[in-house]
Amino acid sequence: MSKRTAQGEISHGVEMFSKYKNLLFELTRKNISLKYRNSWLGIFWSFLQPLLNMIVLSVVFGGLFGKSNKHVICYPVFLFTGRLLFDFFNSATKQSMTSFRRNAAIIKKVYVPKYMYPLSSIFSTFVTFAISILCLIFVWVFFKLTGVSNGHALELSWRALLCFVPMFLILVFSVGVGFILAVLNVYFKDIEYIWDVLTRLLLYMVPILYPLQRIETRWIIVIIKINPLYSMIELFRQCVLYGMPMSWKLLAYAAAAAFITLAVGVFIFDRKSDDLIYHL
Repeated sequence: MSKRTAQGEISHGVEMFSKYKNLLFELTRKNISLKYRNSWLGIFWSFLQPLLNMIVLSVVFGGLFGKSNKHVICYPVFLFTGRLLFDFFNSATKQSMTSFRRNAAIIKKVYVPKYMYPLSSIFSTFVTFAISILCLIFVWVFFKLTGVSNGHALELSWRALLCFVPMFLILVFSVGVGFILAVLNVYFKDIEYIWDVLTRLLLYMVPILYPLQRIETRWIIVIIKINPLYSMIELFRQCVLYGMPMSWKLLAYAAAAAFITLAVGVFIFDRKSDDLIYHL
């Protein structure tokens, strides 16, 4: 592909995105509305659900990982910060994966750039994720003021404002993974069940319920650190939980993994986008 052709395709892609950006907004809004349709509490569940999950998991695992552990400042907040990012990644990729099949009837009748469907699914999940950050603030303040679960050790720092960096990186990473899964799901419906199993495994292979320091087997530690989710969650905790500067090594690795995954996802989607309609 010549340089001129590549520039032409990029220019055309930007032009098409600008043309349909309002549609992306409407699809995102529709996904949020449908998620909470017929629910009494509506979007308030974005606040309440992570809070309830934190309470249950803190009761179950707090005695095992939260007490007499110098590597955990406040176990409920430690748990909340990890589970919040993981739940976003889990929900975003699953919603993106099924987006083509859910919208098959529209895709066959009306032309719009097909990437709008997985992208709107991820963005709608990110909106609820952003709302859940308000719940995190509430939880952080509660434990800081009461001192429960060693909450008095929490430190308020301006570095907490940098939490948008790992949030942005996990969004980019989720878009890349979501594009790949969305294409695969059109050809292999079993990918839904495979991904469900893999995400359940990921929940325990990323230090969400436990600190990494509790792992003593070296090769398991290496596997955990290779996972980009570990770097993104750890960066988020460094900002919000520990109030310390972000590790440049983790930041560089997380950024490289996120944007490489996005590039792979866009490449696969671009190669298969015209063929998808014949398999829906």
